[in-house]
Amino acid sequence: MRRRWRAAVLAVASVLTVSVLSACTFSTTPTPLPEPPAPQPTTSAPAPQAARCGNPLATYEPSNPLPPPDALPSGSTMAKIKKRGRLVAGVSADTYLLGSRNPFTGEIEGFDIDMVKAVAKAIFGNENRYQLKVITAAQRIPALEKGEVDIVARNMTINCDRWKQIAFSGEYYRSGQKILVRKGSKINSITELAGQKVCAPIGTSSMDNLIKKAPKAIPVGADTHTGCLVLFQEGQVAAITGDDTVLAGLAAQDPYAVVPNQQAFTSEPYGLGFNKKDVDFVSFVNARLDQMRTDGEWKTLYNRWLRDSLGPAPDPPIPVYGRT
Repeated sequence: MRRRWRAAVLAVASVLTVSVLSACTFSTTPTPLPEPPAPQPTTSAPAPQAARCGNPLATYEPSNPLPPPDALPSGSTMAKIKKRGRLVAGVSADTYLLGSRNPFTGEIEGFDIDMVKAVAKAIFGNENRYQLKVITAAQRIPALEKGEVDIVARNMTINCDRWKQIAFSGEYYRSGQKILVRKGSKINSITELAGQKVCAPIGTSSMDNLIKKAPKAIPVGADTHTGCLVLFQEGQVAAITGDDTVLAGLAAQDPYAVVPNQQAFTSEPYGLGFNKKDVDFVSFVNARLDQMRTDGEWKTLYNRWLRDSLGPAPDPPIPVYGRT
């Protein structure tokens, strides 16, 4: 049984460039998340704290109004993407619920992938005009800096260090970091990891938080959370740490894994990533996200992918603007 699950996980981790279809769901017990520092009120004036990244959630003002596909500003990043004929997005292919390969169809699907489709629809009037480039967590920022992708939709936490390298949209999802262990384990929280080998992907805030918040744990790196799951199934690590969305997906792939009932020990605000120079594109996408928050599309996508695992859709995260 364990070998069959391990083989299934490895099959999901294969790398291709594809389009996307629909999903399956599962259930687990949702847990509350700690809140980050209260965001400053939305304003159109430059916010000094945003300029210093005192509030990393502050992003660029949205385009007002959102230009339709047939009236994109000449010379804009969006016009260049439209001329190319497709939006190129860096995504995960092994983060179940967010971006993972459906083993029956071979297509990559999930909440993050639907965010890519929403942006493609705003540019082309057709949500299927996109190309997915599968990248690891460590490749997210380099892919944007090198211009290999137009956008990254790969459960990326917004923080000040990353703002020095790339740009972010407004927050589109709020997650929190937890741990996954074997059923029957006596480990139930991050405070009980001393002397235990714990896996997190290399180059992620999950690894950074593990080192900071559980200094007596033994960190073990992998390229992806699926790589962590393989190590976990082989008995090489006692636990995996990551965002609750990611861990819920891993638990669904292994009947011997469980996410204990626990308080998240971080707050992880997700943002879509962009090349730092593409400020016009960030503003365009922020306008599209505002549209999705107000017309109910955001909640529709949440319920499609996350409701069965994490409970009914909350209100969408409130965006913070004012970055210059």
